[in-house]
Amino acid sequence: MATKAAAPTTLIDAVRFFSDPDVCLAAAIQLRWGGKPVSCPTCGATDVHFIATRRIWRCSQQHPRRQFSVKIGTVMEDSPIPLDKWMVAIWLLANAKNGISSYELHRAIGLTQKSAWFLLHRVRLAMQAADGGKLLGDVEADETYIGGKARNMHIKKRKRMGISQGRSMAGKIAVMGLLERHGDGQSRIRTRVLTGRKKGNLQPVVREHVEAGSTIHTDAHFSYQGLQGDFTHCVVDHAEKYVDGQIHTNGCENFWSLLKRAIKGTYVSVEPFHLFRYLDEQAFRFNNRKLSDAERFAYAAAMIVGKRLTYKALIGKDLLESRAN
Repeated sequence: MATKAAAPTTLIDAVRFFSDPDVCLAAAIQLRWGGKPVSCPTCGATDVHFIATRRIWRCSQQHPRRQFSVKIGTVMEDSPIPLDKWMVAIWLLANAKNGISSYELHRAIGLTQKSAWFLLHRVRLAMQAADGGKLLGDVEADETYIGGKARNMHIKKRKRMGISQGRSMAGKIAVMGLLERHGDGQSRIRTRVLTGRKKGNLQPVVREHVEAGSTIHTDAHFSYQGLQGDFTHCVVDHAEKYVDGQIHTNGCENFWSLLKRAIKGTYVSVEPFHLFRYLDEQAFRFNNRKLSDAERFAYAAAMIVGKRLTYKALIGKDLLESRAN
């Protein structure tokens, strides 16, 4: 009698574990329905029949789309990629500290680069966590710019963009981070892509995500002036020092270094309209850094339900079509 395979704890274990189609399907069923009976995604009925030859179910009720697979209602919906490759891809992205590029994934699990790119963005959507209430206690607020350095641009591109100085911010995207210190035993961060760094861009984000009365730690950037009425505002002037007792933004700076290492070293070039997805990916790994690889994978895989991203939506084609109509 065959024994039940143990849950994987390493990448090689995961590859072996999910290579068995029956084991992989059972794991996907557990993720999709959470231990509850398999139910029809259209009508919710549990009176369904499993078609073993096709690994799908058929609902006993009469309605359209009676047949469904375990991928329905998840980020894997309508994907021809086998479940074993999905599971290994989720494991890789959840646990690779600097991320994994579509070319790396394409070579590792045998997909086309285009399919790997689409798959990774769907996993990033799964990693997009709900905000879960406002941040409390000591909260650091900081911003950074994401984008290529002007001095590395071709001179023709610099002239076209009107960049005259090597440290110009032209062509870069501003990103804001709010880090709650030791909220649940460890710091956690939320990120937002900004359209600018003025008061009207920064302060609404702080008020939306931080509980009134909390202590806000920022640098001396003028756009944070005016938070004193709702928060205890502590400021450290980086022109003089980076730490003043407990007043600093080093937690955010640590996250920015991890983010930029992944973007510069792995992804190299990130389009501005996709940047928020890479922020979600890095924030997921940062906020769950104390979990084991197996626990982080299980958490990411459990978040695939109820989310969907089509290729047209990813590349903006559906938006262009709606405008054309």
